Amino acid sequence: MLCCRKLTPPGLLEWCSPSEQDVQGPQRLPLTPGDFCLWSHARLPLSDTEPAEARTGDQKCVKCKEGLPVVVIRAGDAFCRDCFKALYVHKFRAMLGKSRLIFPGEKVLLAWSGGPSSSSMVWQVLEGLSRDSAKRLRFVPGVVYIDEGAACGQSPEDRARTLAEVKLALQTTGFPWHAVALEEVFSLPPSALRCSAQEAAGTEGAYKAAVDSFLQQQHALGTNGVERQSQHCAQDPQSPTGPPTTAQTQALSRLFDSVKTLTAKEELLQTLRTHLILHVARNHGYSKVMTGDSCTRLAIKLMTSLALGRGAFLAWDTGFSDERHGDVVVVRPMREHTLKEVAFYNRLFAVPSICTPALDTKAPEKASIHRLMEAFILRLQAQFPSTVSTVYRTSEKLVKAPRAGCAAGPRCLLCMCTLDVDTADSATAFGAQTSHLPQMQTPVTQARAAAGPCCCAGMGGAPGCCKREDPRAQVMEQLCYGCRVNMKDLPSLELLPPYILSEAQLRSQRATAEQEIREYLLGDSEDEAGTGES
Repeated sequence: MLCCRKLTPPGLLEWCSPSEQDVQGPQRLPLTPGDFCLWSHARLPLSDTEPAEARTGDQKCVKCKEGLPVVVIRAGDAFCRDCFKALYVHKFRAMLGKSRLIFPGEKVLLAWSGGPSSSSMVWQVLEGLSRDSAKRLRFVPGVVYIDEGAACGQSPEDRARTLAEVKLALQTTGFPWHAVALEEVFSLPPSALRCSAQEAAGTEGAYKAAVDSFLQQQHALGTNGVERQSQHCAQDPQSPTGPPTTAQTQALSRLFDSVKTLTAKEELLQTLRTHLILHVARNHGYSKVMTGDSCTRLAIKLMTSLALGRGAFLAWDTGFSDERHGDVVVVRPMREHTLKEVAFYNRLFAVPSICTPALDTKAPEKASIHRLMEAFILRLQAQFPSTVSTVYRTSEKLVKAPRAGCAAGPRCLLCMCTLDVDTADSATAFGAQTSHLPQMQTPVTQARAAAGPCCCAGMGGAPGCCKREDPRAQVMEQLCYGCRVNMKDLPSLELLPPYILSEAQLRSQRATAEQEIREYLLGDSEDEAGTGES
C-alpha cells in the first residue's frame, strides 16, 4: 500500500511506503492507519478512530477480482500491481499496433529528456524487446538526448554533472544513443528546414507483407536473430560530436537572453529542439521519432496552442502521428497515459529518471501562457477528474485537412506547417498584419536602390538582381501566425541560428526568380490566340 506524503508540482503527489518514512507525516508527526490513502481523491477518515479496513479491507482489484489493490487510477477503478502493469503495457502496445505506422525492422529514434514520461517510454521499449515479452516489438530503437543547459542558465559544472548521469543511464539501456548539445543548432545546414519527399503510406497488405518478410528473415537467422540484430545496433558508433564551443554557447545565451517573454522562450526552445532531433534522425537513418508526450501534457498543449494562435495545426501538434516533416514521422505512443498513471508506474516498478531544471522552473503561475494553462488544467482536473480526458478526446476528433488551396503551398520557416496565410484584403487580424508587409519592405527597397546602381548593371544581369530585402521582413513573411507572434518578442532576428536566416534568404530568392520567370511565360489564352493568327 502507498501513502501520500506531500504535494509536489500542481496535481502530482510524491509517494513513499510506510516503512521508508517510519510512518511519519509532512511535519514529522506520526500518522494513524486511517491517514493512509491511495490518491488525493480517496476519502480520509472523519475521525482518528475510524478504521481504514472499513474502506480497503473488502476491496479487490476491479479486473482480476482477487488481488489487493495498490493504486486507484480513477474513482472506483482500483487495480492490483499485476493488473495495473498489464493495463499500462497494453495501452502502449495498442497505440503502436492499431496505427501500423512502424514497420518491422524500421529504425526508430526515442527522444528522451530524462523526465518521467519519456523515461517510461524508453522503459516500455526496453521491456518490449526483451526475450520474456509476450509480443515482442520488432523495430530497431535508438535514443537521443538534447542538452539544454545553456538555454536554461545552468553552470558548466552542473551541465557536466548532468551529462555524466545521462551517459550512464543511456549506456545501461543497450541502445545506440546520441547526446547532443542544443548549441549544435548553430552548425545545422539550411536543409534541416526543408520538407523531404514523403513515402507513400503503406496499406494493410504492405504491413502484413513486411511482417511476413521480417519473420522469415528472423527464422533464417535462427532463434537469436533479434538478439543479434540488437547487439549489432548497440555496437553502432555513437555521435562523434564533442562539447560545444564557447562561441556557440555564448551565441545561444545571447539569443535566449534577448527574448522578452517566457512564452516566446519556451516556443523557441521547442522549435530548436525539434530541428536538432530531426537532424540527428536523418543523419543516422531513423525514419520515425518517438516522443513521450502524455495525455495530460497533450491536453495542456492543445489549450496552449489555441491561446498562441496555432488552432489550424492542432491535429499535427497533438495527434498520434505528425507527418509534416516528410521523411521523418513523429509519433506519440504515450498519449493514452495520464501523468498520474506515469507517476504510479515509475514508482511501483522503479523506472529511473533524471530531473533537470527547465526554463519555467520556479517560475510563477502567470509567467507564461504555458505555465498558466498548465496550472488551469491541473487545478480543474483536481476538482473535475474528467477534465483531461475530455480535452484529450476532443483532440482525437481533429482532422488533418488544411484549408482549400493551401495543401501544396509554402510551409512555415520554423514549425514546418503549411503556411495558412490570409490574403491582404481578408477581414482577419492575420490579414491586417499581412497587408503591412509590403509597406515594411518598400522604404528599405527604395533606400537600397538609391544607394547606387546594381553591381551587375552592364554585365548582362537584370537590374536590381543583387538587391536585398529587409532581413526581418524576409523572415516574418515566411512564418505562420503563431510563429510570427512569438518572433515579435525577439528584438533582432540576426541572433537566430544561421541556418534559419540562410533558408529564409534562399526561399525569398527562389520566390523572386519564379515570379520573374512566370512573367515571361505565355498563358493558355495567349498561346491559343497566337495559334489562331498563324
